[in-house]
Amino acid sequence: MEKYRGKKAVVIGGTTGMGLATGMALIKGGAQVLLTGQTEAHLEATRGQVGMQADVVRFNMASIADIHRLYELIEEKLGQVDFVFMNAGVARLEPFDQVAEATYDQVFNVNTKGAFFTAQRLAPLVKDGGAFVFTSSIADGRGTPGMGVYAGSKAALRAFAQVLAAELLPRSIRVNIVSPGFIKTETMGAAGLSQAEREAFEKVGDQITPMKRHGTVEEVARAVLFLAFDATFTTGSTFYVDGGLAQGLTPPRQ
Repeated sequence: MEKYRGKKAVVIGGTTGMGLATGMALIKGGAQVLLTGQTEAHLEATRGQVGMQADVVRFNMASIADIHRLYELIEEKLGQVDFVFMNAGVARLEPFDQVAEATYDQVFNVNTKGAFFTAQRLAPLVKDGGAFVFTSSIADGRGTPGMGVYAGSKAALRAFAQVLAAELLPRSIRVNIVSPGFIKTETMGAAGLSQAEREAFEKVGDQITPMKRHGTVEEVARAVLFLAFDATFTTGSTFYVDGGLAQGLTPPRQ
């Protein structure tokens, strides 16, 4: 069943992890899709995977020039679109006293400034009645050591998305936020970790998540697409895909 036949969608950060899973679900559902990425290896791998079924383009969300070029490309390839998934982001895990200005600038330039101006530029291309979904993180509301800059950037993103939801009400464009917890991805949501650090990080995630496991990228994709197409009376909301972690659930004792 091609649930999304006739729909047009853009996935920013769509060549790995949750973005790629969402893009593949859209493609399988019959949608016309444009996926963006930045790393050449991921771009090539995604092109090989989707073939002629989708456009896969290089895009640096921290570049205002790239944002303008992306607008022109989407207008050329798709015209008006039904859905934009703002998924690109970067995470650096560093203690407060070790954060350098370069790290701070990189994280905020992508996660906050880049997302803001990308959404601003692409909003005119979203059809009235369409949708944006932004990827935040449960870190945006938790005091997790080592995540000060990342958490701050995502909290700012969430606040911006809620204001955008209000400002786009006259066009009936819904704006929502998906907030993943520990999700099984290539980087485990934190670039620059060694294999040993990544394994330790994954173990911690399994221990503290009430459902005692990591989520899958497909589980996040289903939540994103629910917000994009099925949650027609929902806007300005945050949808947690975290195994109960942000809700502070405590499993019963065995």
